[in-house]
Amino acid sequence: MREPVDLRRQRILGVVRSRGAVRVGDLAAELDVSVVTVRRDVEELARAGQLRRGHGVVRSIVPVEEAGAGVPRARSGEDGAAIGLVVPERHSYLFEILHGARTVLEEAGMRIALHIAPAVSGGERPMVEQALASGVQGLLIAPRWRGLGAEEADYGWLGSLDVPTVLMERRPRPGSALHALDSVCSDHWYGVHLAVEHLISLGHRRIVLGARDDSPTARAVRAAFTAIAAERAEIEDWAVTLSSPTAVPEPAERPRSESAREPQPDVLDLLRTRGATAAVLHGDVDALMLVQRFQEAGIRVPEDFSVVAYDDVVAALGSTPLTAVAPPKTEVGRAAAELLLHRLRRPAEERPAPVRRIELLPDLQVRGSTGPVSGSASGAGE
Repeated sequence: MREPVDLRRQRILGVVRSRGAVRVGDLAAELDVSVVTVRRDVEELARAGQLRRGHGVVRSIVPVEEAGAGVPRARSGEDGAAIGLVVPERHSYLFEILHGARTVLEEAGMRIALHIAPAVSGGERPMVEQALASGVQGLLIAPRWRGLGAEEADYGWLGSLDVPTVLMERRPRPGSALHALDSVCSDHWYGVHLAVEHLISLGHRRIVLGARDDSPTARAVRAAFTAIAAERAEIEDWAVTLSSPTAVPEPAERPRSESAREPQPDVLDLLRTRGATAAVLHGDVDALMLVQRFQEAGIRVPEDFSVVAYDDVVAALGSTPLTAVAPPKTEVGRAAAELLLHRLRRPAEERPAPVRRIELLPDLQVRGSTGPVSGSASGAGE
């Protein structure tokens, strides 16, 4: 899904204010959009008096040391309390979640302070500290957590914050310091169940999961598929591999038990050797690229092979629109914001509200990439 214009412009403001001056070309590369798009955004922001533009350079109108990480601090006299939203940069999956949270908070008269965490381990902590220093009353946060090591490193400081905090699309390890933190998450076990059930109903008995391994969602999808495939008597053979060779956390972000990672086979090679007739791919881009590779190899989708994507951010945009599991991203954001407001509105003299851990069910969008097993089908490439 394309990033909303207002969110992209907030990100531009955050980058410019944090650095003082930035080249337009560098902004375009960092935001992964065209130079023309950035120029148009910069012109509108300059017209609104929020930054200055020169020959290929964008400059902040406030000193760098006074700049926040995402949006300007409240002006004196502005009404409405502020809620901090902290999310990782270049994470399109979370854009819809942000939209859902924003709708609820703005309806409640809350100002939103968006902070974009850089793509480095531990990048969320400085953003949270800046949000707290600016006086936010509560936090909505979706840490990147590429590996379990990075996740566990955040448990201590994140569990000791003195403002109400809700995790979005994150489920900490049971028994950890964050186990009793409010959270709203998609039920990814159910999402994988929908995908597998759909493929089984079409006659597929040899299924492979190609999944990332660099996010909490990816790890939940892998664990769910392993459990479900092992329990379903209808499945004759199954396997799990990486959907992309680069979809793994850095060694520093892994616990010691995962430091030595065995090389995993290419997903297309694995499909051929296992005689699979269907695959579930996390996420959408990797699924679309697999379908392109199928086309190059003369494998027809869905006549010869069925593909289910997991995320449904851009799955519908392929030359063959992909059947996809669609987590309720907007509703996760709405529920997280409502949960935070519920806690903020509770009178201080009352006992703290019970911690809530909310799970919302994904649904399955059936499109053109899945079909019944043909009588002659015996696996990809055969």
